[in-house]
Amino acid sequence: MTIITTIEDLRVLAKKRVPRMFYDYADAGSWTESTYRANTDDFGKIKFRQRVAVNLENRSLRSTMVGQEVSMPVALAPTGLTGMQHADGEILAARAAEKFGVPFTLSTMSICSIEDVAANTTKPFWFQLYVMKDRPFIERLIERARAAKCSALVLTLDLQVLGQRHKDIRNGMTAPPKMTLANIANLMTKPAWCMEMLGTRRRSFGNIVGHASAVSDMSSLSSWTSQQFDPAMSWDDVAWVKQRWGGKLIIKGIMDVEDARLAADSGADALIVSNHGGRQLDGAQSSIGALSAIVEAVGDRIEVHMDGGIRSGQDVIRALALGAKGVYIGRPFLYGLGAGGEAGVTKCLDIIRNELDLTMAFCGLRDVNHVDKNILLPGTF
Repeated sequence: MTIITTIEDLRVLAKKRVPRMFYDYADAGSWTESTYRANTDDFGKIKFRQRVAVNLENRSLRSTMVGQEVSMPVALAPTGLTGMQHADGEILAARAAEKFGVPFTLSTMSICSIEDVAANTTKPFWFQLYVMKDRPFIERLIERARAAKCSALVLTLDLQVLGQRHKDIRNGMTAPPKMTLANIANLMTKPAWCMEMLGTRRRSFGNIVGHASAVSDMSSLSSWTSQQFDPAMSWDDVAWVKQRWGGKLIIKGIMDVEDARLAADSGADALIVSNHGGRQLDGAQSSIGALSAIVEAVGDRIEVHMDGGIRSGQDVIRALALGAKGVYIGRPFLYGLGAGGEAGVTKCLDIIRNELDLTMAFCGLRDVNHVDKNILLPGTF
């Protein structure tokens, strides 16, 4: 019996169970992967001040993100192809998040559709949107998210062009996988995954196939997506999305103070300091490295969230100490999903919560809303 105590334990197990192309899709960055690595490594440089002889009874991790009550200030990030880590992956992750009391964010590039997730959950989830050239399709996506009673829209701005991800190119990554000799050989080593996928009808991009014009199957989807990301997108498009949506709006992909000010000017409810998990511009600053300056510049005007590189509850509290109102985990919950489905996602959240709670206690605090830079060792952040 495998004993799981850390996110790393879940990663190792997921690597054994998930086909190589989909594991690599989740656990890789662009080019040399220097930013992907820095996202995680830079957390470890930030040290805590340990305190003693403080009353630590009745600790609380409860907080809010964009006005929504959360059991801890952590949301599941939007991740593409989640349903290829485990059959019906988005549904399973959304269920785990709902039971745990944290937000789940469904990606535009999900396998399970908006309607699939809405039909299998009982509380509102969040939806992530890309601005694509096919504006009528985007309008319909927004309306579908509204019809599903999504409580926030997460607008991602850092994918106007696609970063070069070498592992995806080498693996010939597609959803579902093409039946090449290499893929067949790898799939034969993942029998549980194959049986799970045979038991579901959800094996392609559920939000796109059958909804976007001229996209009815995988062959037409490939040509459509290669042409749809919009290099001409501007802040005018952000205003257009905000007007069409009308609800809570979170802007994802902010790494620069000037862009943070523009995000605050846009009237959005929150921004996410994020470099897309190191999957876009390799050589960019880590997300945690960019956080403090952005909080200082706009934290009094807009709620600042953060994602990228979090692998523990200790990383969560480091981000909170540097001013984030909430954080997002992507790869950690994908590892949990690949390792054990819904139970694996729940295990991931349990690990994060336990580490967050214990670290807060060792730093002498009882309420996560009181976390600030005073818990960090000067000179390490």
